[in-house]
Amino acid sequence: MRARKASDRPAVRPSIAQDIRDKIASGEYAPGDKLPSLREMIAHYGVSAEPVRSALLILQAEGLIEGHQGKGTYVAEK
Repeated sequence: MRARKASDRPAVRPSIAQDIRDKIASGEYAPGDKLPSLREMIAHYGVSAEPVRSALLILQAEGLIEGHQGKGTYVAEK
């Protein structure tokens, strides 16, 4: 059995970002809601911290979420 190279793996960051984006669009995460912690997301998606952080940065750049140091990450108010 050969080890999988990074190029063989599906794009994790975009899929995590899309999943959170979908949850925001569906109302599962409403404006002002606190998102699960980094630790909870790592466990949920079964990945390391880096892809989750990268996905959150994508969503922050899109204006969908806001990070508040020491308080967590929240869905942006519309």
